[in-house]
Amino acid sequence: MSANSIYDNAPIGSIIAWSDGTPRPPERFTKKLSAWLTSNGKGRLIRKQPSRSMRNLSLSASFTLHQADFGAADVVAIRVHRTFSLDSALHFSVSERPAITSVRVLDRPGEDAELVHLAPHRPAAAEWLSRHGYPRAVLEEVTADEVGAAIVEGRAA
Repeated sequence: MSANSIYDNAPIGSIIAWSDGTPRPPERFTKKLSAWLTSNGKGRLIRKQPSRSMRNLSLSASFTLHQADFGAADVVAIRVHRTFSLDSALHFSVSERPAITSVRVLDRPGEDAELVHLAPHRPAAAEWLSRHGYPRAVLEEVTADEVGAAIVEGRAA
């Protein structure tokens, strides 16, 4: 799939894989493997940003994936996100969609919202939200329509 297809069809909360099409090098080639990992990986879709203009600068639409958290003892020290422009030459695929009736916890209302947690149901989302400080958070249930309308490798799901 193209980046455009992911932006248009993948629901927020999906696991997205990306690849440049090259085979993974053996583990013993650490430098080659490190370079390969920058163009091949996966993450959870947490944000879609429409194109926007600021004075003479025009930014194309993009989407952001959450790759990993690093820390210890339930404290996240570093959160790794990766943002892709819709003109990316990489190949994308939807590895996993959020389950129907799961609940997204978004950090704020509106189209600029970012997914901060994906809970299996509304009580779990409310419980998570009570332990984390997001005063403007919005709970949004995943519907069958949005998961069923997604496209799998160019075909209707």
